[in-house]
Amino acid sequence: MNTIFDKAIAAIDERNSKDPNQEMANGTAMPKELLYAQRMTNCLLDFKPDASEALQIAARAQHICRWEIPRKDYPMNKAGYMNWRNDLKKMHANLAGEILESVGYDAEFINRVQFLISKKSFKKDNDSQALEDVVCLVFLQFYFEDFATKHDDDKLIDIVKKTWHKMSEAGHKKALELPYSDRSLHLIKQALV
Repeated sequence: MNTIFDKAIAAIDERNSKDPNQEMANGTAMPKELLYAQRMTNCLLDFKPDASEALQIAARAQHICRWEIPRKDYPMNKAGYMNWRNDLKKMHANLAGEILESVGYDAEFINRVQFLISKKSFKKDNDSQALEDVVCLVFLQFYFEDFATKHDDDKLIDIVKKTWHKMSEAGHKKALELPYSDRSLHLIKQALV
């Protein structure tokens, strides 16, 4: 670990390794948000190999310490969901900023990472759009199948439509190359007509 980038990634991973929620990956139980962060990095580097340092850090810190603000603490309606998501973005940006400052990044770089994590301009900013594409690709690749077992087809089609709307053309192309079950592929195709 000889660069501040390496130190930042290690510090983000150290925080996420404290997630009490576990998820299985390749037969091994891992802290859920640590696994998610690693998936985000791997997907980003596959999707955009020339990703900037700021974008790589934003992807890694996308869900940093997410378990600390549980969804159940908010009303189970659309307003509650939106408030929860906004509070999470603020927390993720703040935690990432603290880490980046502690390892020696300057204010301009920190602000850029926090801007990316906030996802305020993803249709106007190339790195923000790439981050949104990667969020969607990770969802489709690793979480959609499980999500699909808990919801009816109409809801799933609506979710895919909303996900697709957030993505770029490059994101769409990559999403169609992912492996899906027959049911998931059928739902995705229905959503895209």
